[in-house]
Amino acid sequence: MVTARRRVAIGLLGLATAVLYGRVWRPWQLTWGATREEVARDLPGDDLVQSPTFNATRAISIGAPPEQVWPWLVQVGAGRAGWYSYDLLDNLGRHSADRILPEWQDLAPGDIVPMSPDGKHGIEVYSVDRPRSMVWGTPGDTTWAWQLNLQPDGTTRLLTRIRSRLRLTPMSIAFSALLEVGDFWMIRKMLVGLRGRAENAASPATIKADVKVPIHRELA
Repeated sequence: MVTARRRVAIGLLGLATAVLYGRVWRPWQLTWGATREEVARDLPGDDLVQSPTFNATRAISIGAPPEQVWPWLVQVGAGRAGWYSYDLLDNLGRHSADRILPEWQDLAPGDIVPMSPDGKHGIEVYSVDRPRSMVWGTPGDTTWAWQLNLQPDGTTRLLTRIRSRLRLTPMSIAFSALLEVGDFWMIRKMLVGLRGRAENAASPATIKADVKVPIHRELA
């Protein structure tokens, strides 16, 4: 009897958790930082993945113009500037760059943004419109879009959108599970890290490029 009750309790707890995730947590994390208008807005690359099963739009305001944000964004990648996120997980423990790296500023369609330790595997660049937008990904499967919108006060509204379509293959299922579990945490950390670097660099008190910039401020 005790075992049966325990199973029922576990089942109810699992159901409640699933409902909470589906109705509260998932919608919130899929639109973190973005307004309703930004979520509904068309972005470059939207037409490349039809009927996505994962569609996340996140955004952040940065106190610097797009021209000063772009160099930080275009140099990201494993073995490049890093991801401004959890370096132990996505950059082999190497600290993400705190300065602009000239050697990684010429990203172009067809290039690969490396995501593997050896730099040989990653996501292909589909389009670049500097310093306004950039799209990475594979048409029909997954796209990762970036858009930098200049605001009236001279700051930047940075939007990022990931669209992916689940296919019934082991690799696609595993990738979709990874997006659901880990994507939000990495993206949020990356956006906050990018903002801190761009704002520090744009500050009148900008320090020398070869000195590491402490990144402390995060959104609540």
